[in-house]
Amino acid sequence: MANFCTKCGATLNPDTRFCTRCGAPVESQPIAATGPVYTSSMQPGTVMPAPVPQSSGPSAVKIILIVVAVCVGLGIIGAGIFAFTVWRVAHTIHVSSTGPDGKVTVDTGSGSITASDAQTFTASDLGVDIYPGAQNGHGSLKMDLPTGSMITGVFVTSDPKDKVVAFYKDKLGSQASTFDAGNSAVLSVNKGEHESVMVTVNANSGQDDGKTRISIVHTKSTK
Repeated sequence: MANFCTKCGATLNPDTRFCTRCGAPVESQPIAATGPVYTSSMQPGTVMPAPVPQSSGPSAVKIILIVVAVCVGLGIIGAGIFAFTVWRVAHTIHVSSTGPDGKVTVDTGSGSITASDAQTFTASDLGVDIYPGAQNGHGSLKMDLPTGSMITGVFVTSDPKDKVVAFYKDKLGSQASTFDAGNSAVLSVNKGEHESVMVTVNANSGQDDGKTRISIVHTKSTK
């Protein structure tokens, strides 16, 4: 590539140090500045974007491992609490079965629950008279707890529902409330602040060969 004298404009050879016409020293040509490398699709003057730092793989893995460890730890703690609760319940509740009637008694530590299909309750136990001629049914229950007691007596009779309802309306008195829904009726009365009686009468009970089912619940509270 030919050079030119900056003083007189004469053409100079590349290796000439002084102009052959005027004798002026030849100045060195400026070196092209190094700029960004452009691809064929980029225009000169385009600013190259700064490289985006890549996310740290090991840090993300550590976070995931920490989360997994916390979840596993919480699961172990929950399982331990559940196992301890089951152990406490198993060592607190005692179940015993005595007698030919299959009576089952559950001792909860703070009271007892007794259930038997052949268990017999009196009118005093139930807080109201038993329907005349009714027989014991399935589901009788007695609960004795520190807060009071609850006795459930179940009976069946061949008499129609309306006749049974009329009997208990008379026995419970005018203060009793009655809810009649066709095939079933509920009569209830409060005897003071800590005692109540509820009588449920179901007609054509499927579990009693179509007979009328009578459930009497007598509740007493010590508080």
